[in-house]
Amino acid sequence: MTGWGTGVSGKLRLITLFVAVLTLTACSLPRGAAVQSEVLRQQDADNPTFQVIEVTRANVPGLASWAQAGGQGHNHWPLTSHGSNSSVIRTGDRVDITIWDSQDNSLLTNPGQRFNEIKGVEVDAQGSIFLPYVNKVGIRGLTATGAREKIQQRLEPILPSAQVQLSLQQGRDHAVDVVGGVGKPGAYPMPSRNYKVLNLLADAGGVVPDIRNPRVRLLRGSKTYEISAEQLFADGSKNALLQPRDTVIIEADERSFTALGASGIENLIYFPKDYLTALEAVSLMGGLSDTRADPKGVLVLREYPAEVIRPDGYGPKMQQVVFTLDLTSADGLFAARKFQIHPGDTLLATESPITSAQTVFRLIGAVLGASAQAGAIAN
Repeated sequence: MTGWGTGVSGKLRLITLFVAVLTLTACSLPRGAAVQSEVLRQQDADNPTFQVIEVTRANVPGLASWAQAGGQGHNHWPLTSHGSNSSVIRTGDRVDITIWDSQDNSLLTNPGQRFNEIKGVEVDAQGSIFLPYVNKVGIRGLTATGAREKIQQRLEPILPSAQVQLSLQQGRDHAVDVVGGVGKPGAYPMPSRNYKVLNLLADAGGVVPDIRNPRVRLLRGSKTYEISAEQLFADGSKNALLQPRDTVIIEADERSFTALGASGIENLIYFPKDYLTALEAVSLMGGLSDTRADPKGVLVLREYPAEVIRPDGYGPKMQQVVFTLDLTSADGLFAARKFQIHPGDTLLATESPITSAQTVFRLIGAVLGASAQAGAIAN
């Protein structure tokens, strides 16, 4: 049996094998992620298609002022205000009217009766109700007390001794809806014009506890407003005054980012709170792989809408931007604690170049070991 030998021919064979192994490993080493230089290679091109920004403590405040990417396009949540503590009558409401009259020959009561009840009178499109002997009485825009006084004034010429009682049953146009995410969803009549969103949530049984970072959405006509429940409960100025026919929806936070590369988790990850920093996002993705990841090459890939492009430096110069983070330096770590992740971002933990080199060395070691074994067998 012929061995590898230790002469010139054996060395040539070994060198040839080394070259073949290096060529093979350089072209087809199995890896879980790209290295940073591969991702950013195009930045040095004459006409790059994306912008690369290194995130530092110095530029984090400026980056934070850029427009939000991946936003929902909702209007700013309305601040609190005050309305009337009394209900105001609207079209579609119904009133129950009781007229008391002590006269024996009253026009509105039968012999032996002292009162007459007129129930369920609906306020029409003109804001009026119909009553016998006085025709129509406009009561829209009045409180129940104001409507009672007006009706009694209209009755005085024909029933000087009459006394009027009135109770209001608010119609559908004087209610608000709460949909999902609460203990008792449904339509809720507004007890007054001072009815606010926290009052509604309390009446509806509160937000159910198993919703991920619950979001409160307010639909008002063609406009949509949104805020997190955490912000709403923490800031009294956010306790918005409701308007008739408002709809409030409680839903889980659907904002997310994508985790890829040499990390513990490669998946779509939902925001667990309102604001998420890069360092918190790295933690949510299971951290960086000790044996594979390049802590100097954590990349955040983001796409901005075309309308926020700013060539003056006060915004992104291109729609597609790659932010680079170096987690091996104090400056990079502090910057990562402040740099915010936006919905729709991709967080990529790149592969360390050392990993590929170690793989090459292991392969060469395996080849050398096989060569030595072969030589020993041959001898």
